Amino acid sequence: MIIEQLLFTIISFAIFVSMFVRMIRHNDTTYIVVLVLETIGIVLNFIEVLFDIHFNIIAIIGKYMLSVMLPLGVILLEKREIKLFEMIYLQKAKWYIFLKDNKKAKQALIDILEKNPNAYQGHKMLAEIYEAEGGMRKAIDEYVQAIDLNKKDYDSYYKVAELLTNLDKKEEATEMLYNLLAKKPEMYKATERLGEILIEKGRYKEAVNIYQNALAYHPLSYELNYNLGIAYTMLNDFQNAKICYEKAAEINTLLYQAKYSLAEIALIYKDLEEAERRFLEAIEEEELSADAYYELAKIYLIKGDKDTAINYINTALDGCSKRMVEKVKREPIFIPIMARISIPFNVEETLPQEGKKLQPKERKAKEHLEEMSEITRNLSYHDIKLLKKEDNRNVQKIEKNQIDNQDKQR
Repeated sequence: MIIEQLLFTIISFAIFVSMFVRMIRHNDTTYIVVLVLETIGIVLNFIEVLFDIHFNIIAIIGKYMLSVMLPLGVILLEKREIKLFEMIYLQKAKWYIFLKDNKKAKQALIDILEKNPNAYQGHKMLAEIYEAEGGMRKAIDEYVQAIDLNKKDYDSYYKVAELLTNLDKKEEATEMLYNLLAKKPEMYKATERLGEILIEKGRYKEAVNIYQNALAYHPLSYELNYNLGIAYTMLNDFQNAKICYEKAAEINTLLYQAKYSLAEIALIYKDLEEAERRFLEAIEEEELSADAYYELAKIYLIKGDKDTAINYINTALDGCSKRMVEKVKREPIFIPIMARISIPFNVEETLPQEGKKLQPKERKAKEHLEEMSEITRNLSYHDIKLLKKEDNRNVQKIEKNQIDNQDKQR
């Protein structure tokens, strides 16, 4: 018992002196809190010795916690370059954020950075506050400083790219995302963001490479397969686009946009039965139903079934937008049945707008497929056979590239 109290006194006093020296060296009064708590623990020990009191287990644990464990914890954290005042002010900032008082939270973080400009957590939390407030440029500055202090902070890399995109600085965002994926190729959201920018900029071959690399890590992602299909579509590589759309639709059976794209590709290859089947699936999506019925009407006219074609085209026009009415009027194939088509009046005033759900890249791919199906309508079956043959060569090249990419990942 006496030896234990003697050891406790020596150790606790040594720790007390160490904490006092740290306070002087760092010129930081926040250490006073720890010194006061240590003092309480040491005093408890002296009371136990002087008055020959035997504390219960709770009091003994409290004594050790105050005089030894707490200050040792502070020292260990500082060994990891987490200073006491930073810990306290970070907690203050988090508390103010919880109370939705961003002004005080920012001030607490600024106090940290004034004392220690290399406080990684301070920069990152301040960036998050600026971002939430809409101060995108300030947020970028703070995220960049956080990255400089922690090269493995991939989330901050992504945040910078995202904010640059929002500021319409997409070239800088693209460079940032390429650098990020070089460091962390499996980062899903970085792939998605970069792919979207590349497709928007018309850099479809680059988008194909990005999505293919990502599929080595996320082969069952319907978004990646679907987006890869869009990129192939814009390159007129319809065979590979078909493979990607089929994979996406298999993974997510409710992905009606992929089914619509598959139907248009079937039209390009003059596979009317496949096109009909896929369009009938696509009508389940409200936004695509009018276009799907429109295409079904054209298929049945090609087949010579005018009555079914009329039913489908009238269904397409029932509750559609002015856009659909104009499509019907411009399409020569409907001339023989135009007298039996029920074209509504005052469509601008009475009918809702369409196309609110499709993303720009989806709308672009959809329009491109529709245009290509019109262009290839008059091609002979021999020409279509040659087109398929060329596409099959492209498929083999892509499959080889995918195998090579997977081998590199291993």
